[in-house]
Amino acid sequence: MKLNVEMLKDSPKREDLWEQSRELMEHCIAEIRTLSHLLHPPMMDEAGLATAAQWYVEGFGERSGLKVSLYVDEDLPRLSDPVEMALFRVLQEALTNVYRHSEASKVEVELLHDAEQVTLQIEDDGCGIATELLDRFNRSGTGMGIGLSGMRERVSELGGTLMLKCDGKGLLVRVAVPDPAGTGWNENPSVSDEAEPVPGD
Repeated sequence: MKLNVEMLKDSPKREDLWEQSRELMEHCIAEIRTLSHLLHPPMMDEAGLATAAQWYVEGFGERSGLKVSLYVDEDLPRLSDPVEMALFRVLQEALTNVYRHSEASKVEVELLHDAEQVTLQIEDDGCGIATELLDRFNRSGTGMGIGLSGMRERVSELGGTLMLKCDGKGLLVRVAVPDPAGTGWNENPSVSDEAEPVPGD
């Protein structure tokens, strides 16, 4: 667009440059809108992690051509904002890695909840990862690139764990985050018996 503007200074009547500039501007607006949604989906605030995960998984499947399925516990509660965003980021990172590195044809995503924790699992049927690299990452969080290491650190700060598992084919990414209350966190602590919601994975 900058180049087109410079050219239009000398040739302001060139309709082809005006049309091309308009198309470029519309493309930029669309890209920025998509990027902002991926960074923080509006439905995350309105409807929670389950809805945002469904939206992302469906879009990822369409863009990548991979068969992606999602199962979410029906009684999954709303979690604290940091926990929901951390789990969403893990989902993004894991699916991106599947697309880039795994040579998989399908991915299964599960978002589960019990009395003690919330668990996110992403499992593919791809080529997997060498055992020594998995052991190193699970012990120290190193050796896998900045994306997964950053996710592991973020989850750890919330009291959770991120672990990779490979049984010879495919990779399982499992994130477990404690839920001390067993029912999620109240978004409005003023109507709760507790003074503050308890953050956690």
